[in-house]
Amino acid sequence: MLITDTGVPDRFVAVDKWGGSTMLRLDDGWCAALDRDTMLCTIYEKRPLICREFRMGSDECKAERQDLP
Repeated sequence: MLITDTGVPDRFVAVDKWGGSTMLRLDDGWCAALDRDTMLCTIYEKRPLICREFRMGSDECKAERQDLP
């Protein structure tokens, strides 16, 4: 969920069934802001708080990656 205003461009924001703002996911589950050629965030300076707090390589990161198709 996007709980703070970091300036995420509207084209990367989705609204869930409860009316909350979330990062847009593509049909395959990947974040719409990810550049798949470079595997870098295209909105890094404006990324949401959860992305700022989510430490790359952490146990949580590894668990999320396991769930990807």
